[in-house]
Amino acid sequence: MKVLMLNGSSNPKGNTRCALGIVAEELAKEGIESEIFEIGAGPVRDCIGCGRCTENGCVFADDRVNEFVALAKQADAFVFGTPVYYAHPSGRVLSFLDRAFYSSKCAFSHKPGASVVVARRAGTSASFDAMNKYFGISEMPVVGSSYWNVAHGARAGEVVRDDEGVQTLKNLAKNMAWLLRCIEKGRECGVALPDTYDGARTNFIR
Repeated sequence: MKVLMLNGSSNPKGNTRCALGIVAEELAKEGIESEIFEIGAGPVRDCIGCGRCTENGCVFADDRVNEFVALAKQADAFVFGTPVYYAHPSGRVLSFLDRAFYSSKCAFSHKPGASVVVARRAGTSASFDAMNKYFGISEMPVVGSSYWNVAHGARAGEVVRDDEGVQTLKNLAKNMAWLLRCIEKGRECGVALPDTYDGARTNFIR
C-alpha cells in the first residue's frame, strides 16, 4: 500500500514539506509506504475547461500535473499539503489539483484522502475546507485526526515546535493506515466498490 502526498508549496524545504514528512514518518512506522511529490517552483496552468483531457491527464503537458496523475493511478491514498496565503490555499496547488481532478477523476475515486494545512497564524480552517472539497466530489473517504489537520510555523522547520499540530499529523497517519488496512481486508473478503450512479446533470437556469 502506498500513500501519495503532494507538497503544494514551491518551497521544498518549508513547513508544508516538513509537516508532510511527519505524516510520512508515522506511516512508515505503520508499515505504509509513501512518496512526497513536489509541485515545484515552475509555472502552473489554470484549468480552462477546454474538455480536451486525454488518457494521460491534461492536454497541457508543460508542468508536472500529468506526472502526478500517473503516480495517482498507482497510489492507494493521498495527502495534499498546502501553505496558507491570504487565508486560503496556495493558488498554485488549487490550479494543480483542479486540472488533475478534472482530467483524471478516476485516478482518485474511492481512495482515501486527507489534507494538511500549514500557516503562520490564521486562515487554516478556510484552507482546510477548500482542500477537502476535492475529496467530496470524487467519492473519496476523508481521513480525519484528533483535530483538524493543521500545523503552525513561520520560519522553515518551526512546525515541529507545534506539539498539538505534530500530534494531529501523527494521528492522521495512524488513521490513514488503519483505513487502508480495512479496505485491504474488505477487498480480500470480496467487498466490491460501490456501483454509483452517473450521468444526471441538472442545471437550474432561470
